[in-house]
Amino acid sequence: MSAAVQELLSILDLEQLDLNLFRGVSPKVTWNRVFGGQVIAQALAAAIRTVDGRPPHSMHAYFLLGGDPKVPIIYDVDRIRDGRSFTTRNVTARQHGHPIFSMLVSFHADEDGFDHQAPMPDVPPPDTQFDNPETRDTLLAKMPETVRRFYQRERPIELRPVELERYLGREFKRDRVNVWMRAAAPLPDESALHQCVLAYASDMMLLDTSLAPHGRSLFEADFMGASLDHALWLHRPFRADEWLLYSQDSPNLHGSRGFSRGLIFTRDGKLVASVAQEGLARLRRKPS
Repeated sequence: MSAAVQELLSILDLEQLDLNLFRGVSPKVTWNRVFGGQVIAQALAAAIRTVDGRPPHSMHAYFLLGGDPKVPIIYDVDRIRDGRSFTTRNVTARQHGHPIFSMLVSFHADEDGFDHQAPMPDVPPPDTQFDNPETRDTLLAKMPETVRRFYQRERPIELRPVELERYLGREFKRDRVNVWMRAAAPLPDESALHQCVLAYASDMMLLDTSLAPHGRSLFEADFMGASLDHALWLHRPFRADEWLLYSQDSPNLHGSRGFSRGLIFTRDGKLVASVAQEGLARLRRKPS
């Protein structure tokens, strides 16, 4: 197993301090704030630890303050409701005595009923994207340095973007941004773990989609970005260590706040999750 995936699994294995109180740590990285997907995944892991027999189906989160990666995060779970069909938990993450994140999680046992879903976009399979090391190196060499460093860095989630022209200085005219993704190594068979890993990955690349219609990217030094809120709905079973297509669009960008949506499909076309997020995509202020 890769070191990055092993580290992800370790940070999802929260320390239980009390019945509803858990402590999580951050990976040892050079970032000056905690990755939002990490807090979503750890908060979900904490909520799952307080529920028996029902899987999560929706999460609604707010990022209140930037997290400090050098300090543990305390997750306080409020057992709001244990109903006949649904279970509800509210998770507050705290550092330095202040809440930095809040997430409401709903759990629901599977039921029979009608079934439909949005169709999966027709995109090239992941095998054609970055699969050949020589092709990958050639493409990366043409990309800006910040993009190249991002894709060359070892990470727990393997990403293969479909629309590479976004990073090659070409005009982007499509209404969707598509990325193939999966855990960078096989995971244990525990379904809750796959749900937490997908929650972690769902915060990757989504905010950047809001700049795609303008031919820009958060990789550019002119921009700063931060997730403001995040919603995730889980629809069908999946494995996070198998290829998933993250198909994203952005209906709105105004006042430096970009709104983006994502649909996540298995390789054979099943819609397994939906995501929505508003985030800050702000031009950096030039020093006076």
